[in-house]
Amino acid sequence: MTKTVQSTTGDVRDMSLAESGKRKIEWANQQMPVLQLIRKRFIKEQPLKGVRLSLCLHVTSETANLAITLRDGGADLVLCASNPLSTQDEVAASLIKDYSIPTYAIKGEDNTTYYSHLNACIDHKPQITMDDGADLVTLLLTKHQHLVADVIGGTEETTTGVIRLRAMAKDGTLKYPVIAVNDAETKHFFDNRYGTGQSTIDGIIRSTNLLIAGLKVVVAGYGWCGKGVAMRAKGLGADVIVTEVNAVRAIEAVMDGFRVMPMAEAAKIGDIFVTVTGNKSVLTHDSFERMKDGAVVCNSGHFNVEIDIPALEKMSNGKRIARPFVEEYSVKDGRRIYLLGEGRLINLAAAEGHPAAVMDMSFANQALSAEYMMKHASELKAQVYVVPEAIDRQIAKLKLESMGVQMDKLTPEQELYLASWSEGT
Repeated sequence: MTKTVQSTTGDVRDMSLAESGKRKIEWANQQMPVLQLIRKRFIKEQPLKGVRLSLCLHVTSETANLAITLRDGGADLVLCASNPLSTQDEVAASLIKDYSIPTYAIKGEDNTTYYSHLNACIDHKPQITMDDGADLVTLLLTKHQHLVADVIGGTEETTTGVIRLRAMAKDGTLKYPVIAVNDAETKHFFDNRYGTGQSTIDGIIRSTNLLIAGLKVVVAGYGWCGKGVAMRAKGLGADVIVTEVNAVRAIEAVMDGFRVMPMAEAAKIGDIFVTVTGNKSVLTHDSFERMKDGAVVCNSGHFNVEIDIPALEKMSNGKRIARPFVEEYSVKDGRRIYLLGEGRLINLAAAEGHPAAVMDMSFANQALSAEYMMKHASELKAQVYVVPEAIDRQIAKLKLESMGVQMDKLTPEQELYLASWSEGT
């Protein structure tokens, strides 16, 4: 790994990258009008004044604008990466140099460095945690229980993290309230579908330069992320196949025009495989055994456990780097299977993650949820909460206004009709 630069304010690859990072942050800011409005109010009202806030998120230009908004709202914050391959090194450098935000993130960092960065955020003794995947919360609750008493609450960005947190709440491990930002309608309807859909295809194309048209693209999982990937692959001319374990989602995929079949069958005919399930061992030894020569496999779920990489390693007699973020595995029977981005989030490993315009809504939810937690934590129990509907609706309204879109309003007569039961045929 490239030698990194450590300072009292973080750990990044190269501080000389800061100038280009600042330009990226400023570019993203232009596409985030809702967060801009929140930032202006935060500057005036200081709703997070003096609060120690630890962020474990993908360190991108969009995340930088969230961090700046929280800082300008008075928060004393530290940021680390939530995935070893998702960091934009130039953005990490700029956050330290230009915005004085302590940042611990290096693209391609090894496991030891990754956890040292998580621990740097925990050493900040957070009162609010802001997580993407729940690694920060998990480490805090399992290894640093003595700090938990000072935690007011937290927020969680992604599906995988919400699943983990709900499991913690169920068995009593979760010790403070967390708002599931992922479950806000203005988050998962748009970020997961349009953001993941576009950025995943972007990552595949950047890393492989494959023509998607005419290829069989297998999408494992038809949640909101899977819907987005399938939609965008279809739009580029792919023959999209969906695999599912949920009958309702499988029916939905069929009615959306996609073929649905078990992975055992899809593995025989797929050209590109994308996992977006939030579960482990979706592509296994049996899947690899069935794949054709030249099959490409990648993941857009939060953790790389969706692809059984150790199984692929075991059944191969060698591997090499075919292109940046493309590993060619030579299977013992002579076939080649290509793994993208080490099985990590391909949309962040090989591309730039979600466009700023969609992260505008997601991070508006994060900022307003942190403010809500400050005001209402004493009323909340140690469980996972959805974003309050009023916040969700406010963000949607602000986004529409920023796009110059107007909509109808109910008349008093219509409101009365919807609230009553007396009128009928």
